[in-house]
Amino acid sequence: MQDYILKSRYDAVVIGAGHAGCEAALALARTGQNTALMTINLDNIAFMACNPSIGGTAKGHLVRELDALGGEMGVNIDKTMLQIKMLNRGKGVAVQSLRAQADKNLYHREMKKTLENTPNLTIVQCEATEILTDGEKVTGVVSNYNSLFECKTVVVATGVYLNSDIISGDYKQFSGPSGFLNATKLTDSLIKLGFNVRRFKTGTPARLDKRTIDFSKFSIQPGETDIYPFSYLTPELPENKEPCYLGYTNKKTHEIILKNLDRSPLYNGFITTTGPRYCPSIETKVVRFEDKERHQIFLEPEGLDTNEIYVQGMSSSMPIDVQEEMYRSIEGFENCKFMRYAYAIEYDCIDSLDLLPSLEYKKVKGLFTAGQINGTSGYEEAAVQGLIAGLNASMYLQNKAPLILGRDQGYTGVLIDDLVTKGTDEPYRMMTSRAEYRLILRQDNADERLTPIGKEFGLVTEERWQNYLLRRELQSKIMKELQTVVPYKDAKPFVEERTPGEVISPLSYADMIRRGVKIKDIKERFNAFDYAPTDLLDTAETDVKYEGYIKKELDAIEKANKIKSKGLPVDIDYMKIDGLRIEAREKLNAIKPLNLDQAQRISGVSPADIAVLMVWLKTKYE
Repeated sequence: MQDYILKSRYDAVVIGAGHAGCEAALALARTGQNTALMTINLDNIAFMACNPSIGGTAKGHLVRELDALGGEMGVNIDKTMLQIKMLNRGKGVAVQSLRAQADKNLYHREMKKTLENTPNLTIVQCEATEILTDGEKVTGVVSNYNSLFECKTVVVATGVYLNSDIISGDYKQFSGPSGFLNATKLTDSLIKLGFNVRRFKTGTPARLDKRTIDFSKFSIQPGETDIYPFSYLTPELPENKEPCYLGYTNKKTHEIILKNLDRSPLYNGFITTTGPRYCPSIETKVVRFEDKERHQIFLEPEGLDTNEIYVQGMSSSMPIDVQEEMYRSIEGFENCKFMRYAYAIEYDCIDSLDLLPSLEYKKVKGLFTAGQINGTSGYEEAAVQGLIAGLNASMYLQNKAPLILGRDQGYTGVLIDDLVTKGTDEPYRMMTSRAEYRLILRQDNADERLTPIGKEFGLVTEERWQNYLLRRELQSKIMKELQTVVPYKDAKPFVEERTPGEVISPLSYADMIRRGVKIKDIKERFNAFDYAPTDLLDTAETDVKYEGYIKKELDAIEKANKIKSKGLPVDIDYMKIDGLRIEAREKLNAIKPLNLDQAQRISGVSPADIAVLMVWLKTKYE
């Protein structure tokens, strides 16, 4: 038996303190589990290795959902933001998303402070080297100090740190992001436990010294003030402190890149791993979209205490001399100085098809994974997985059923279902197009959808619950006031001024919205809804304006739920079911779907296979 120099006992251990690890540890501790959070360096807790921002298209939805369930990311970005905006203003409300620039160092410090002051949570700086099991159950985690953390459940949230390499040109450094140490032992343990380990890649742009940038050559992008914050607990919108700037690459930039493609690790074979399709490097964009004369770049401040400027849109793994040449070809960057060079990072991750919908590993009870180790990309995607994995690890300890959100309940449910049902061959990024029920799953109504679920699972505090009840009361009041009828003589000029068509009768506020009038105009003209917060007014306006479409989505959800109710026992041997194609049998046996709804989304399972399964279920169990 192995001798350890130190032993400690916990209910749960979380490996990694990035965005997934922080949420997992908080979910466990806040639901009463004595939890240890292991991190290679306390200075990389909630560290923003790439863009200094939270939110974005579909990602804003995830943060609002996480907050509604009782998570921390929304609270933390509201405390540390430099500016906030609503993306996709010109598009439908379903795809509009919040995005905030973060004070990078402050974000880290505030999250660290929250973790340090959370009861039931101990933070330890060390590297996890091995996960121990007894048969099919977790028993502990071993550290690089040869100390043992005995526990009954583990959440692995190692981000991009497993055997990671930093690459710029032909330079390769065996390290984690931004010079942090990487994790060199745990991959071998995961392989021994039966995980299918693969290797992915992502990247980041350079950071420039803002004192060497001519900002007059860029378009200023200020924050907005007529929107709501990320967290339902934040009483008012934080102040916008710093602007961003918009600029463009040019023909010369593209010529420099194309001239040096033979030195690009992406094109000379030095990098062979899979990168994110929806967040490509600048060299990939120039090659892929050769007809474009320019590409957008955004200049984003990294914090109030630093001169570093993040150049979004210029991710690269080019050699540093090429980086300097191509950056300085951009108007406004002629004299720029580099504080950090761009790089690509390769790392180990697992095949997410190895996981149950609870994010528990199929082969070891009590072992959960979350974040980029599951093949995803992005802080927000990691954070929601962390919360779900941590909460389900807590449910495991309490012998309770896990939280498995449906695709009709949240973008979080869509993300996890995609991972465990379809898998991913590239770093997965959440997008609104992945969700079938976008009009239902808006960011403005996340608390209405998910806070009761968070309350049921013990993660929603009394403060948050009282806030939720107050909001439902206000929502009811708004819907009642929307029935207020405005006399014809007042309604006619007001509505005809704003929308086409003639008004021939009195109109209620709801009628006006259906004709295209904005609720904020109604509020200003008739002194209405003075008690209502912005996001609740947005919710009311959307619910009225798109009432017919929302009903269609609800009907579709009802039909899907009927299929979902056809559960599939986990011990089915699909190889023995006549009529199923060989590919379908193999895929179904590997994934073990929970129901027909999940089964029909598996790649390689056809409608004909589903029909065979339905007949088989009827003859076997009815």
